[in-house]
Amino acid sequence: MACMSDVTAGPTETVDPGAPPAPPEELTLAAAFPAATREQWEKLVAGVVDKSGARGLLPAAAAEKLSVTVGGIEIAGIYGPDELAAASVPDAGFPGFAPFVRGRRPEGTLGGWDVRSLFDAPDQTVVREQVLTDLENGVTSLWLHVGDSGFPLSALAQVLSDVLLDLAPVVLDAGADGIAAARALLKVAADRGVATGSLSGNLGLDPVGYAARTGEAVELTETVAFVAQHIRSGADQLRAIVVDALAFHDAGASEAQELGAALAAGVTYLRALAEAGLSPAQACGQLEFRYAATDDQFLTIAKLRAARRLWSRVASACGAPEAQQGQLQHAVTSWPMMTRRDPYVNMLRTTIAAFAAGVGGADSVTVLPFDSAIGVPDTLGRRIARNTQALLLEESFVAAVIDPAGGSWYVESLTDALAHAGWAEFQAIEEAGGLPKALADGFVAERIAATRRERQHKLAVREDALTGVSEFPQLQEKTLERQAPAPLPGGGLLRIRWAERHEEMRERSDYFAVQHGRPPTVLLVPLGSARAAAARLGFAGDLLRPAGIDGATLDGAGDQSSDDVLAEALKSNATTVACLCGTDDAYSESAAGVAEALRRAGATHVLLAGPAKAAPDAKIDTFIFRGCDAVAVQEQTLTELGVAE
Repeated sequence: MACMSDVTAGPTETVDPGAPPAPPEELTLAAAFPAATREQWEKLVAGVVDKSGARGLLPAAAAEKLSVTVGGIEIAGIYGPDELAAASVPDAGFPGFAPFVRGRRPEGTLGGWDVRSLFDAPDQTVVREQVLTDLENGVTSLWLHVGDSGFPLSALAQVLSDVLLDLAPVVLDAGADGIAAARALLKVAADRGVATGSLSGNLGLDPVGYAARTGEAVELTETVAFVAQHIRSGADQLRAIVVDALAFHDAGASEAQELGAALAAGVTYLRALAEAGLSPAQACGQLEFRYAATDDQFLTIAKLRAARRLWSRVASACGAPEAQQGQLQHAVTSWPMMTRRDPYVNMLRTTIAAFAAGVGGADSVTVLPFDSAIGVPDTLGRRIARNTQALLLEESFVAAVIDPAGGSWYVESLTDALAHAGWAEFQAIEEAGGLPKALADGFVAERIAATRRERQHKLAVREDALTGVSEFPQLQEKTLERQAPAPLPGGGLLRIRWAERHEEMRERSDYFAVQHGRPPTVLLVPLGSARAAAARLGFAGDLLRPAGIDGATLDGAGDQSSDDVLAEALKSNATTVACLCGTDDAYSESAAGVAEALRRAGATHVLLAGPAKAAPDAKIDTFIFRGCDAVAVQEQTLTELGVAE
């Protein structure tokens, strides 16, 4: 075979004049355009961040720190090679090679990731029908909730009766019945003449994750013995253990805390399996990691990439060969981000999350149906969940590019920041005695609770938003009804959704509306001209509406209205709560007088849209302004209006 030097044209050889020009050694993108300076980029960033200019944000400041994630990772406004160099961000390497940041396999997800569907209905007949429908319409693997959190274990053979087990991977999730479910699946396969070596998927054993959800002690002895026996059976493609980080994400953990807990759980299993005599390669080959994918696409992409980097470091330190250091990942769209109110918006959330999971290099992806938070998803919900992935794979070709986010200065920097933050969380858990002890003594729960409170605060002050719930709610929406799902085990870490507090207020308001034939209402009282008051009238209405509170605007200016007019307005709207809305000048001139007039007219609680300094002399009960605790105001207002809890 000729070597490359034999076929490469030398300096004296004749070159065909009709041949296309040789490509340059270095391709400069946008070479025909003048180079933009950093100062120009900074001005553009500042213009986007501070459109009105009211904040007086300097361009350099906007570029330096745009925001801070829950968990403390700073997001800058501009990223470039200088930022990566300053932060000493290491090279991400190549797909399929350590540290596997760019993917577990050299080919990435070319050909598509595994489309994994969740089946958690308690009725085995329903699940059997769902399994067949999903497999016929693009789903490539099955995630079955068996036992207390799904259909009965005794029905496993019935559910899988029409499934080709050597073609469709099966992943079990049976909690305390994990080993019994694993044996049942192996028996179903044996009874149908399917060799163990032909099976793929995961038996779903996860005593650490079960302990996190239930608060029970971690017990690994039986699991380790079963895994050792399973390896001897020759089931090369059927893994046994799931490291399920959803238990931590569902409790409100940050991305870094989720990474740290997953690492700690993985190390717990490696230690136990090593003590049972398994080699590092054998132990790593039995683990699959499950992470949440949220509607923050860049954090999700970076989290999955960082997770592979961290696990490669752990596996390498344990002596596993490079071929076994790549982390097998299953991404599931986030449960906490799902809403019961305006649930159709969940389709948008899960689409972004599934896109991010695929771009981030997840080996398998599960999209929760848009109506999952209401109950057992119906046919439409499951169909949309399937087709979300089909659209991403078949129409958008998301899996046609290996690590499409790789090389982005922002993504590479964020991946590095999450890797360091996740490693710090892992070290904290290890210093606390390891994950089993850290769960038992509340160490993990306390750290997650602090993060949960931070995110809930951001929602309360409207720094973060839940579309259709905390912002842009539909007060006249028709709520959906679904069958109640099988309950998941509890007693340990909480399982929350961010919309719960707002949804509780909406339920209170809905019940009130049914009882009284009208929604709870606040009288919005403009001061001065309607045009001048319009901005704060809109602000007050928008702030109260997420709690199901209607805003009725007084016809005319409050400072021009008599006590009788105000009394009639309160009476006709069946309310005793009013909110003053106007400019600061209008407040200084008439807020005190109108507030007193409203009290004489029957108002028991008076709000003012603006800061306290705008009306220092007025007797105002509550000031509402940008950055105030909107949820506290909403709950207090419902109480003042007599809306029962």
